Amino acid sequence: MTPNAASASSGPSRRSFLASTAVATAAVAGGMPLLAACGGSDSGEREGTTSGKAADKLLPAFVASTVANPDLPSKNGSASGYTGKVDLAALKTSVPEKLGTGAPIKIMSPFWGSPPKAGCAYYKALDAAAGTKITWQNQDGNTYGQKLGAVLASSSIPDMVVVPSWELVGKISNAVTAKFMDLGPYLAGDKVKKYPNLAAIPSDAWRMGIFGGALRGIPMPAATANWIAPLYRKDIFDKKGYSVPKSADEFMSWAKEATSAKAKVWACDGNLTWSAWSFFGVRGSGPIGWDTGSDGKLTYRIEQPEYLEALEWVRKVFDAGLVHPDDKARTGDAGQRFTSGQILVWNTNIADWYGKVSEQAQSNPDFKIDAMDLFGADGGNPKLYASSPATIWSLIRKGASKTTIENALAAADFSAAPYGTKERMLVDYGVEGTHYTVKDGVPVKNDLGNSEVLNAWVMLAAPAAYYAHPDFPEVARKQVEWQQRMGAFMKKTSTFGMNIVEPTRYANLSSQFEQLEIDYVRGNRKLSDVQAAISTWKSSGGDKLRDWYKELIDKNGSAN
Repeated sequence: MTPNAASASSGPSRRSFLASTAVATAAVAGGMPLLAACGGSDSGEREGTTSGKAADKLLPAFVASTVANPDLPSKNGSASGYTGKVDLAALKTSVPEKLGTGAPIKIMSPFWGSPPKAGCAYYKALDAAAGTKITWQNQDGNTYGQKLGAVLASSSIPDMVVVPSWELVGKISNAVTAKFMDLGPYLAGDKVKKYPNLAAIPSDAWRMGIFGGALRGIPMPAATANWIAPLYRKDIFDKKGYSVPKSADEFMSWAKEATSAKAKVWACDGNLTWSAWSFFGVRGSGPIGWDTGSDGKLTYRIEQPEYLEALEWVRKVFDAGLVHPDDKARTGDAGQRFTSGQILVWNTNIADWYGKVSEQAQSNPDFKIDAMDLFGADGGNPKLYASSPATIWSLIRKGASKTTIENALAAADFSAAPYGTKERMLVDYGVEGTHYTVKDGVPVKNDLGNSEVLNAWVMLAAPAAYYAHPDFPEVARKQVEWQQRMGAFMKKTSTFGMNIVEPTRYANLSSQFEQLEIDYVRGNRKLSDVQAAISTWKSSGGDKLRDWYKELIDKNGSAN
């Protein structure tokens, strides 16, 4: 079985990196703020957050699943891991009765790749098992924000809509409160027990589903110990006798040794910046990028001295010609360059580890991947920041009928089935004999399975995240152990665990920085351009946004 949720659906766009926290589990973090901030259910006040005791009253009761205990329990914010084969004959049932009534519902969701046709065997099987009748309105995940914005601005909204956190910009964040319903009457407290798989979703993940003072989003839990991983070609490292770098200087020295344009081998891909944030201790973007230092001053990530240090270091790597020229030009597929040996380090979603091992197993049996441990730039321990406990939600439109609501919740409950169940097997692999066969106790998808059993149902909800690859159990073990090791160096920012909606007037304040970072490290902009952008950010609203956040944290308490 695959890891839950979006693990198999991280698209080729850079936004897939922002989605990476949706791949795994939410660890119960504790230390939540104490008071409610601004924002009430349908009150018209859509800015701010709700947390602490006020949020607790809105949350579903937590009832842990006992279907299958992981071989590697979650630790330090990691996903859990299953490293044994599944006894397919002993799969348990997590949804003993069909909760759906067969009433039709329309669902809009981002999709990476080519979506299967309506009425395909996979969709028919899931509808039959869950008692649903879903019309999927799958949209290109790389341009989903444009479609989402247009749909939410219209008067015709599908019954259920999947909203990723990285699309909560501009008017979309406020539209979530305005256009989607309060699920509290159906899920708060013991009401959720009608949907046992939803009840087993960790409370921290549910807390992130509170928008505008009401529980609106059904979450896809995420590991908080989750960062872009520098995957490296262990087979080539071993053959060449390379040592895995443990500092920024060591990385630079190794990269110069390993790169040979004549041999068409380069050290790494163009997304090294994403790992550099971890090497240099730079916080993530968005609300989680705010933190209060030991001096009591609240700052945003771009104000950290380490922000410019990380960018300057990556610029040096580019300037030295150690990045593949196609990555510098932002063309082609870095993953293919990695498997062909043209690049030796690929900075990507850790879920891609399994994907590449599986892909290369037959054609290149010597192919081996490992993940570099994240290091402090100076060679010491890294300073890592916890990711959000959930970053993707499915929401039900306001005005939906009770029948529609119950069928949407039935679909979400089915999708959130835990590992070791018939429901999880069906969601992840489809129908035996149609989409997969079993070889040596391991389910293997056929061509139809690979084309139909893709990222649709998994976007509705997910269990507490896990890794489980019956065909490559060692990969699952290494994924979890990497997160556990890195999680030991993790801290929370002041805003951790708060689902914060910033005022619309600040919605585009930081929008220029991603492109500016891309251009600067590639030599197309100057350091002074980045410094000027930071100054402009402060004067054009950043300082006022800081005051807004300070007031928010004063009201709610700090998460750290």
